[in-house]
Amino acid sequence: MFKPVIGLEVHAQLSTKTKLFCSCSTDHENVPPNTNVCPVCMGFPGVLPVLNKKAVEFAIKAGLALNCEISNYSKFDRKNYFYPDLPKGYQISQYDLPLCRNGYLEIFVDGEVKKIRIKRIHLEEDAGKLLHVGVGDRLSEADYSLVDFNRAGIPLIEIVTEPDINSPKEARIFLQELRLILRYLEISSGDMEKGSLRCDANISIQTQEGVLGTRTEIKNVNSFYSLEKALEYEIERQIELLKKGEQVIQETRHWDEKNQKTVSLRGKEEAEDYRYFPEPDLPPLIVTEEMKGKLKMEIPALPKELREKYFALGLSQTEVEIIISEKKLAEFFDKSLELYNNPKNLLNWISVEILSYMNDNNISFKDLNILPENFIKLIQMVDKNEITRPVAKDVLRKYLTTGKDPEKIVEENGLKIVSDTTYLQEIIQKVILNNEKAVSDWKKGKKQVLNFLVGQVMKETKGRASLDVVKNLLEEELNKL
Repeated sequence: MFKPVIGLEVHAQLSTKTKLFCSCSTDHENVPPNTNVCPVCMGFPGVLPVLNKKAVEFAIKAGLALNCEISNYSKFDRKNYFYPDLPKGYQISQYDLPLCRNGYLEIFVDGEVKKIRIKRIHLEEDAGKLLHVGVGDRLSEADYSLVDFNRAGIPLIEIVTEPDINSPKEARIFLQELRLILRYLEISSGDMEKGSLRCDANISIQTQEGVLGTRTEIKNVNSFYSLEKALEYEIERQIELLKKGEQVIQETRHWDEKNQKTVSLRGKEEAEDYRYFPEPDLPPLIVTEEMKGKLKMEIPALPKELREKYFALGLSQTEVEIIISEKKLAEFFDKSLELYNNPKNLLNWISVEILSYMNDNNISFKDLNILPENFIKLIQMVDKNEITRPVAKDVLRKYLTTGKDPEKIVEENGLKIVSDTTYLQEIIQKVILNNEKAVSDWKKGKKQVLNFLVGQVMKETKGRASLDVVKNLLEEELNKL
């Protein structure tokens, strides 16, 4: 029996306003190529880096949230390698003395909690970006390549796990949970499609005898789906080689999305290949206990804590995951719950009405203009039978679009429930006359047509009629025929 042994190296771009060692803006998307650059991030001779304090604080917050030991003393090193998008010919990173170490993250897989150990979290600067122009999007297929250095020098944290992951599914869940935590901390956008979160996966196969096979690396995976699929493919590829008695070569591989397979890129580098040595232009990084204590106080309630809190309210796993999917949504849920103590109904309104509006408009919850008190007003109007649910759905959408108070929308448009039986009987008579076939089916015993006729009455009243009153009156009239 073969057992996959997987470790992840995750690079998260930090949401600072300026780069790690200079005052250039970190905006690398909304400006022309090679404009947010300076002599420092371009590695000109004689320039000196100055460490971004906010990036250090963000890295420490990540370490605290992931149960790491925060080093009082760490340092920066030069990692030497030559690539077109690395202007200095080396990257300022951390090697033997990282900022954070010996942490862990618990994930929930197939009904069980599994602890994935975090070996280290260290700070480093990002490289630039290459654009390969030609038939394909890879260097080997390109006619020529362009380089944009706007991203060079943007602060990253690299989160390195121990090889505690044993399946592609575990790897995906770990990365999803990690991104959620980084977003709750508000230290990284975690947008994989924009390159703000990138993952390298190291994988080897352990035999039944406990012998660990040769490790390969899958480089720069940029989606949860791709990570899971790339690992599935690589596990199968390595097992097939071992079954044939062939050797797995230590190398770096690329996930070919188009052909759904990993392909060889180059031989895997080892630490000695990078010729690490201490960065001479930066002093050691000293973190005081006072600084750690202050940053610990700023860490919000994280997904694990919120899950326990919402499970205690009787919500299901699926319902809880909906609420905690965005920090702003969880905060909104908590504030709404203070005004309306019915978590199940509240969750129903959020998951059905609000999320559908978000999907229709391709926005996230933080982009919504919604106040808990106005949202609860609307729900309470339905609970008090002042308006119908269909009307409330339309009012909610108008409120989310315009920001106008829901009560005013109801008032100005005359949307309160109609319970006037004389008026409703007139509408019912009209519906009966205009739907002879449905009435004929009713007489033949096809009682299910009642719902159709109720729908026609609701249409005539623009959804304002009391559903129970309409059903009772309609049945009375049909039974007279």
